[in-house]
Amino acid sequence: MAAKDDLGARGEKLATEHLISAGFEILDRNWRCSQGELDIVARELDELVFVEVKTRSSVLFGHPFESITTTKLARLRRLAAAWCDDHPGLGSSVRIDAVAVIVPSRGDVEIEHLKRIS
Repeated sequence: MAAKDDLGARGEKLATEHLISAGFEILDRNWRCSQGELDIVARELDELVFVEVKTRSSVLFGHPFESITTTKLARLRRLAAAWCDDHPGLGSSVRIDAVAVIVPSRGDVEIEHLKRIS
């Protein structure tokens, strides 16, 4: 499982760097509560952005975004509300984004950012 955890951590680091280079301010990473974990909490202009990061080494078994189900989206909405309750006054406009990171054993890393998935 360590290799998988390393891949996920690398993907989250690459996603964070991508967001920063796109002008996002990172507010939190790997925020946890009793309901689960948010990968990245950021701000883009006046909007709070909750970012789900999905990392894979290939698309052999499907694109990373395919693993974001309606159940997962509902959980992300609950987690976003919990984060906002825990950090009052940081923004009234909220959205959920997803970042797919594909880290092949050879070749270039691919990063795809979908805004407002929910």
